[in-house]
Amino acid sequence: MQLLILASALAMAMARPQQYSPQPQYSSQTTPATILQQDTVVNPDGTYQYSFQTSNGIAAQESGYLKNAGQPEIEAQVAQGAFSYPGPDGQSYQLQYTADEEGFKPQAAHLPTPPPIPAEIVRALELLASQPKVDYDDKGFPLGQRRATY
Repeated sequence: MQLLILASALAMAMARPQQYSPQPQYSSQTTPATILQQDTVVNPDGTYQYSFQTSNGIAAQESGYLKNAGQPEIEAQVAQGAFSYPGPDGQSYQLQYTADEEGFKPQAAHLPTPPPIPAEIVRALELLASQPKVDYDDKGFPLGQRRATY
């Protein structure tokens, strides 16, 4: 009986109306950017080019094509381009990129760079690469080697 009363009290507490608070309204003091220049070319063979420039200093351009067209297993969209924009610190940032079947590869002076690979790791990777390739069966045992019997 106590469990029933406790469950009823819990259900009533959970069913009470939640407090409503409207979302804060944000407003921008900047004027909307206007497009100063825009060009787009889309060709029947799948190649394309576009570029634009806005009044607030943003600019972009890109061109692309379909690599290995007509071969669905290895088709890939390839794009290369660049964009620039003014940062909040007043500097102009520029980025060039390539995007293909291997992913998005940006290049820019302001992007962080990874630390160098430690020499021990380089040696370990070289050692692993020099070892003969071993195939494994579906249970994880190396193929072509005798299993120990006990």
